[in-house]
Amino acid sequence: METRANYVLIGAFTLLTAVCLLLFALWAAKFSSDRNWRQYEVIFNEPVTGLTEGGSVQYNGIGVGTVDKLSLDRDDARRVIALLKLKADTPVKVDTSAKLSQQGITGVPFIQLTGGSPRAARLEPNDSGDIPIIRTEPSALQNIADTANRLVARMDQLLSEQNIKRISDTLDHVEQATGAISDNRADIAALIANARQATETLNSTLATANGSIERIDRDVVSQLPALMTKLDTTVGKLDSVASNANAMIAENRPALQSFANDGLAQLGPTLAELRALIRDLRRVTDRLDGSPTRYILGRDAPKEFEPK
Repeated sequence: METRANYVLIGAFTLLTAVCLLLFALWAAKFSSDRNWRQYEVIFNEPVTGLTEGGSVQYNGIGVGTVDKLSLDRDDARRVIALLKLKADTPVKVDTSAKLSQQGITGVPFIQLTGGSPRAARLEPNDSGDIPIIRTEPSALQNIADTANRLVARMDQLLSEQNIKRISDTLDHVEQATGAISDNRADIAALIANARQATETLNSTLATANGSIERIDRDVVSQLPALMTKLDTTVGKLDSVASNANAMIAENRPALQSFANDGLAQLGPTLAELRALIRDLRRVTDRLDGSPTRYILGRDAPKEFEPK
């Protein structure tokens, strides 16, 4: 019995030792794994349709980790929180951004990390030890969806009942206009022919006018030297006349000054006397016209005797 009890103790000790070694190995593996990986959070304000836990995370097209967990925000169910597990040496900076991308049109969605300038600081946990959050930007899928929604809304407005009625009325007017044109095809053809003839006449007139203008230009150019010569001669004569006038004024300057000083002073009384003389002559002529005999003889004319 004692021998059998010793075997049991030895077996139990061996089993306990193996379990402890296994637990230590698991802890060491987890510790090594935690040292080789880092966790980040990404908060999406849009649906993440197709993205699953274990999905790929790429940095500029290179795989750097996986999506460890997906969950809804407890405070706002419109937001999706993605827990990322990235390699420890991944250069996640404070200006790194994440967006939902897709391989091709029908491929599997994944998270794409971009940005991260060389001088930017690394994204580290805060003082409380919270998981750092990578900022997000709208994905191409979301932009396409928003654009599609706007296009659908605009199409609804464009294809409203009122616009459809307007388009129908416009088509009716176009049909009426084409019918009127078809009924007046002969007149339109004549109008086009007249317009063509008018155009040809106008072209001929313009050609004639251009020829006349060219001939006038040639005549003007040919006569320009003679005109310039005459103009020079005329200017020379004008200069000579101006010189002679200046010389005459210079020679007669004393006489002109004497006339201006003395003659103009005597001109006023002379004009006054002349004006009085004209008044007297006017009175004389008026009296001669009225009664010339009385004015000349100083008495009335004798009356003729008429026998009874």
